Amino acid sequence: MAPASSLLGPVGGRLWCAGATAGRSDCDAAPAAAAVGIWPGRGAEMRLLVAAGVLALLLDWAAPPGGVAAAFYLPGLAPVSFCQAGQSGQDGESCESTIELFVNRLDSVESVLPYEYDAFDFCQDFREKRPSENLGQVLFGERIASSPYKFKFNEEVMCHLACAKYYYPEKEDHREKLAFLKKGMQLNYQHHWIIDNMPVTWCYEVEDSQKYCNPGFPIGCFVTPDGRAKDACVINDDFNKKNTFYLFNHVDITIAYHSGKDENWPGARLVAARLEPKSYKHTDVNHLSCKGSPMEIPGEFNSKLNLIYSYSVKFEETNSIKWASRWDYILESMPHTNIQWFSIMNSLVIVLFLSGMVAMIILRTLHKDIARYNQIDSSEDAQEEFGWKLVHGDVFRPPKKGMLLSVFLGQGTQIFIMTFITLFLACLGFLSPANRGALMTCAVVLWVLLGTPAGYVSARMYKTFRGEKWKTNVLLTALLCPGIVFADFFIMNLILWVKGSSAAIPLGTLVAILAMWFGISVPLTFIGAYFGFKEKPIEHPVRTNQIPRQIPEQSFFTKPLPGIIMGGILPFGCIFIQLFFILNSIWSHQMYYMFGLLFLVFIILLITCSEATVLLCYFHLCAEDYHWWWRSFLTSSFTAVYLFIYAVHYFFSKLQITGTASTILYFGYTMIMVLIFFLFTGTIGFFACFWFVSKIYSVVKVD
Repeated sequence: MAPASSLLGPVGGRLWCAGATAGRSDCDAAPAAAAVGIWPGRGAEMRLLVAAGVLALLLDWAAPPGGVAAAFYLPGLAPVSFCQAGQSGQDGESCESTIELFVNRLDSVESVLPYEYDAFDFCQDFREKRPSENLGQVLFGERIASSPYKFKFNEEVMCHLACAKYYYPEKEDHREKLAFLKKGMQLNYQHHWIIDNMPVTWCYEVEDSQKYCNPGFPIGCFVTPDGRAKDACVINDDFNKKNTFYLFNHVDITIAYHSGKDENWPGARLVAARLEPKSYKHTDVNHLSCKGSPMEIPGEFNSKLNLIYSYSVKFEETNSIKWASRWDYILESMPHTNIQWFSIMNSLVIVLFLSGMVAMIILRTLHKDIARYNQIDSSEDAQEEFGWKLVHGDVFRPPKKGMLLSVFLGQGTQIFIMTFITLFLACLGFLSPANRGALMTCAVVLWVLLGTPAGYVSARMYKTFRGEKWKTNVLLTALLCPGIVFADFFIMNLILWVKGSSAAIPLGTLVAILAMWFGISVPLTFIGAYFGFKEKPIEHPVRTNQIPRQIPEQSFFTKPLPGIIMGGILPFGCIFIQLFFILNSIWSHQMYYMFGLLFLVFIILLITCSEATVLLCYFHLCAEDYHWWWRSFLTSSFTAVYLFIYAVHYFFSKLQITGTASTILYFGYTMIMVLIFFLFTGTIGFFACFWFVSKIYSVVKVD
């Protein structure tokens, strides 16, 4: 589920050039793909994009006539240059000679529980360094640490010892460590390594000779007692012994770099890091030979076992890849781009269909209704009102449970603004995959800071509903929905803590989240509610009768439940393909980077929710049913029910998750997503319908 620009030095930035330097190969212009938000490899670099543009213009203007404005780096975004030990960059500029490899948590598609690298008893760095992690990283269970894999730039190493581990069957802790390692191989847990803030990838061919670059690689694999090779065991015919685990104890690492020899910057910049996991049965730590039979771990642990880890490193110069575009090869290897566009076209067809229906109602039916109602002034026919005008005296009658509805609307407004800003920033490249944890951090911080609009909307709507228990309204707005989410999250965290997972939130972080909630969000909600209650209630265009009108017998399709169920189908139809990719990124640990397309789908969802609700609201008013307040909210929010049904289908058909704890965690986190989506879509539908009803009753003459 994503971490800070200060992590491993610069995070995926870009060198911006001004004036005559704009053609340099280490400078980069924004690609056309940025129009749809596909900006691979940029983490923090867009934070100062606007400032950079202005600065570039100023530099051009300030440059002497015929002179050159020098290239400049955005603060904190400069790439790291590497050079061989004992060498320095041009003009004495500094460059690094040691390349450090960092390790992240291990995860699996068969389990929701991620674990720290150290939990599996791999080679450890005795002088371990842990870069500071942001809130998003902590919430997603990311645990980045230094490793003993350290290389000198451009110095190739062949079959070098990393470390050796010895296991004795008579020692209980050794048995436990080996059992945990076997469990990791059985569940196909994957390493995630990082060099220069770039994932170390394992590239291999999939169907149709397509190359897929996986930002992780497995610990090992397992051949079952009946001789079936699981997961990565299919890549090697030597992995064939029944009831045996095969450990990938050797890695061949290839680091590609862009040389600065013909450029105006020192040393070289790393543009790719690939590896190939191998299994070798080393017998002597002093005489390693990376060939021969694989490293077997028998299913039964009865005798001493030696696990010797090794690595090889080679470097290759690749000047065709710019440093700024170094993530592209990973993202381009990911499939489904065509399906994404199919998703957009599918959604647009639904929007056009709904827009046509709404346009037909507003321009033809509604226009005729209003003209006909306004022509009947003083004649006797005025007594024979029909259709939606007939309920003008009841249409703005306050709803039952107005307190709960106003609280939902306040929270929904908060979520809507948070989602809009987060997606907009992601489109600009602020929250790219290179900037780990930024997406979650941004969303949480925005939610905390947006307590004021939640309090204001809730208070104003509650006052419009003629509610008097304003203290209860404020407290529920500040505590109800966040409390449900926090309680769910806390229970999930207890399960993670019991299981020893790295995704378990430390107590200090939980206290910090509570402090943000009660110290910032709640007071801001109170401030918003204060201003909301000071405002006058929203004025309705028609007066409400004292005695409520009886609602005639409704047909099946105009009854509340069928209308609500039908109302959620079309909005869900707009998002379900995009939903597949989002669930993949969360549960199958795939990168999600097409935020431009997601933002487009988000806008389409807003339009679809609004139009579907308005359409059904009009039909119900024509059937003389004026109970539209709750119905307008539930019509579009029923999309969340379809979201839950799809999540259940995804769990059983796409995932291979095993174990009770992982299943509980999956559905626990899914319920949080469903609640957030319920409030968000319901609020959109409600305000669209509120605007529509107010508009149509404001243009008819009512006695």
